[in-house]
Amino acid sequence: MFFGRGQNLRPQNGSVSITMCINLPPEVNSAGLVMQFEDGVKEYKWLDYTTPRIMLLLATMFTISQVFHSVLKRFGIPIFISQIFAGILLSRPALQVIKMANKIITPEHVQLIGSMGNIGIALFIFQSGVKMDLSMVAKVGRKALYIGILSVISPLVALIPTFMVPTGTGPSGFFITPLYYVTSFPVIFCLLTHLKILNSELGRLAQSSAIVADFLSYATVLLLTVSQVASSSPAQALRTLGYVVFFIFIVMVVVRPAMLLIVRMTPEGKEVSQTGLYVVILILLLFLSFARKFYSELTVAGLYIVGLAVPRGPPLGSALVNKFDCLVSGFFLPIFVTTSAMRIHDLRPQSFNIFIVQNILTVAWTVLVKFGTCSLLLLYWKMHKNDAMALALIMNAKGIVEMAFYTFASDGRYVPPNMFRFMLGIIIVMGSIVPIFVRKLYDPSRKYAGYQIKKLVDCKPESELQVVCCIYIPSNISSAINLLSISCPRNECPTVVNALHLIKLSDQATSIFVSHQKKKKNFSAYSYSENVIVSFKKFGGLRWGAVSINTFTAISPLDLMHDDICTLALDKLASLVILPFHRTWYIDGSLESDDQSVRNLNLRILEKAPCSVGILIDHGNLKRSVTHMDSSADSFSKVALLFLGGNDDREALTLAKRMGRDDKVRLTVVHFIAASDDGDVDWETILDSEVLRDIKKSECMRYEKHVVENGADTVEIVHSMVNQYDLIIVGRRHNLECPQTSCLDQWSEFPELGVLGDLLASKDFGNKCSVLVLQQQRLV
Repeated sequence: MFFGRGQNLRPQNGSVSITMCINLPPEVNSAGLVMQFEDGVKEYKWLDYTTPRIMLLLATMFTISQVFHSVLKRFGIPIFISQIFAGILLSRPALQVIKMANKIITPEHVQLIGSMGNIGIALFIFQSGVKMDLSMVAKVGRKALYIGILSVISPLVALIPTFMVPTGTGPSGFFITPLYYVTSFPVIFCLLTHLKILNSELGRLAQSSAIVADFLSYATVLLLTVSQVASSSPAQALRTLGYVVFFIFIVMVVVRPAMLLIVRMTPEGKEVSQTGLYVVILILLLFLSFARKFYSELTVAGLYIVGLAVPRGPPLGSALVNKFDCLVSGFFLPIFVTTSAMRIHDLRPQSFNIFIVQNILTVAWTVLVKFGTCSLLLLYWKMHKNDAMALALIMNAKGIVEMAFYTFASDGRYVPPNMFRFMLGIIIVMGSIVPIFVRKLYDPSRKYAGYQIKKLVDCKPESELQVVCCIYIPSNISSAINLLSISCPRNECPTVVNALHLIKLSDQATSIFVSHQKKKKNFSAYSYSENVIVSFKKFGGLRWGAVSINTFTAISPLDLMHDDICTLALDKLASLVILPFHRTWYIDGSLESDDQSVRNLNLRILEKAPCSVGILIDHGNLKRSVTHMDSSADSFSKVALLFLGGNDDREALTLAKRMGRDDKVRLTVVHFIAASDDGDVDWETILDSEVLRDIKKSECMRYEKHVVENGADTVEIVHSMVNQYDLIIVGRRHNLECPQTSCLDQWSEFPELGVLGDLLASKDFGNKCSVLVLQQQRLV
């Protein structure tokens, strides 16, 4: 039974009367949709209850945004724009056209969902501060510093005459005009992530420039706000500045020490306790309460400052990012964008009065000045003109942060509804145009143009071998070192090992690539990679003169790591990239881990690598005595090469022959020949015979030939070999069919390993030997 209560509130002068109606108890949870259609049930409406109404509205919002995105993504437009269109379509003026305004949306439910959206933007801005590495501000290069400064100062100077542009019935345009020229780091980061150029050369320069521009933008907005307030009320200006200084003081003296205490109380290598996370969340909520009560204008910037106060990295910074990232980006933030667009009050075209014309000219002038300044500076530094224009466009990007400013300004009635609609149009235009044109102008694969072919078969036997060795997890270190040690590094044919430690970017926004030959040990990335650095340096010391070691650390998103690997291989003119397999096993042969993200990374590298690629499947068979060069030991490594013919097999044989020159390696080349071979000689057969000729004549390397009818015969022979060898090398032979492997590809689980590599990696073979699968360079 529902009770309604009405109350008339009259002020003492009796001039205003407000009537409030409240349903008691509140109608929150319904009895279900089916009940509405049951016989005998009257005056029951499913949508009269809050929960189903909210669920219906959320489902509608996400469905419409995904429909828009399914179309707009074909043009490279981010989902952020689709969410704005969904909000416009669900706005009251749009629903009134189709006469569904009251059926889907009521003001009370919009307000409730808007509160959820405010939580989303608050957590997003806070999380952006957590991800920001303040130390990068002091380490940006000269180019990034100049671009960051000029991208803010040049449009600011150009806009000085427009700061007092009147806005008709609303307040001074002084509050809005600065938002035309600011550059926000979170917006740039989201754009680069969408374009998948975050850790490209242009992406790194854009990030560094955006860091400088971001801090400078906040500083100029604060100074301009204080100066504008001081022109009318000096006391109010001092109060405003005092609030900001006091808040920063509290954050530095109270909040950050409290967070550092949480970090110190967390045992090394352990995750931060849930209590510690709740303390940080409580601090965030207390700040929101303080900001809204005393100085609401500090809300957005203050959340950013509180995020910057969080100690970066594990255990606290990464724990907060991992806890909130998926929930914020996937749920709360889309709600904020959509509900912000739902605030629009009128969809009719605006007449081009003096107010609209002034603002259009202001925006166009700002974009032109910033674009021209950045482009000319980059062209002066001899940057490619397309790259220069792409970076200048990136610095003009508008997104979620600007929309938050505009939304709060509209809610606080700093701007009239027509101004909010105009600014929403700016975000839609800039948010759509910038990614489209950047994608057209900048092609990261351009750096491979004209790159020379780097194959092992083309290397001279006594030439230096450049290898990029990738490390994902600690167990990959010993596997890689053991493999490198039997690759016969000698003073006459030295090996240069470029060890690259890859770390997933999770607790910070800026991707990092560090050369440990140039950085000091106190650099933050050194602690993450210390085990890698020490292990490879020790290996290089034991092979002094035969092995040179270079160590690197790359911290970037998993779906962009391949660019770091390929760029390093390109810069070092590497002939081989060694990748660990995505599966690891315990000593007893049981599966330890299966990381599909690593598998996807390996697939991208196989597709784009500028040199040959090897995937190492290690089962602990490679003997450590070889690594330590114990000349008195009688142990040696037994290596087999399975040869069927083709580019990949010839590449694998070239590496195997280099190993076979080591006295501690016993190499056997197993050549499978099809029984149906009619003896015809083609170019591939000639190349195969040439590369096998010295093996057949060698006294220290064994050659075996097997004639097989089909794939079953090959499997039987290979199965009998796995117990006899420590390492088996095969070529990938992707999409190559031959009688020796007929019907085997139907059972292939890992196409990246090829037919024989997949066979040797399967559990049916008992994980009895390590496997190296080689693919010759594909990209030319």
